[in-house]
Amino acid sequence: FSFSGIDFEIIIIDDGSPDGTQEVAQQLEKIYGSDKILFLFPSGTAYIHGMKYATGDFIVIMDADLSHHPKFIPEFIRKQKEGNFDIVSGTRYKGNGGVYGWDLKRKLISRGANFLTQVLLRPGASDLTGSFRLYRKEVLQKLMEKCVSKGYVFQMEMIVRARQLGFTVGEVPISFVDRVYGESKLGGNEIVSFLKGLLTLFATT
Repeated sequence: FSFSGIDFEIIIIDDGSPDGTQEVAQQLEKIYGSDKILFLFPSGTAYIHGMKYATGDFIVIMDADLSHHPKFIPEFIRKQKEGNFDIVSGTRYKGNGGVYGWDLKRKLISRGANFLTQVLLRPGASDLTGSFRLYRKEVLQKLMEKCVSKGYVFQMEMIVRARQLGFTVGEVPISFVDRVYGESKLGGNEIVSFLKGLLTLFATT
């Protein structure tokens, strides 16, 4: 951020990840100060909790385990400025985007979920299940008021509702690298919840 001349703050929210986020975040807050690194425990939805403390006009939401590489953030910002987009979404399925470190089963689940979403909802964006995105803060607030989904369906609903409300969405190809430490929270229950949420969105949009 400093190299790119971007004014920033980093808000880290620990929503119960089993990968030592809490210890690392608290160390970073001590080193860099709470004006640049702010560590929070969510009370309710992590997005809403973090948004209360964000002071900028734009918010970038990403995983903190470096599955989402910070090097793409300046590209998100450039894309936003080019088209004055309300949302810029990272895409693994367009241009030179891709996924690294997943086994075949995980890739099939992700591709299948994205394909089903494209067929049923026709959202006009290539990657609906990723969470690496830049939002105009006021747009994020409006979307949070409209979205009712939880878990993995939430990311999908954000883009679908954005299109419904007339917000503009740009895309930047990204490389997603699976986490080296910790564990994924994706399991059978999450997949069932995703399918239920997808059908609910299909029936209500």
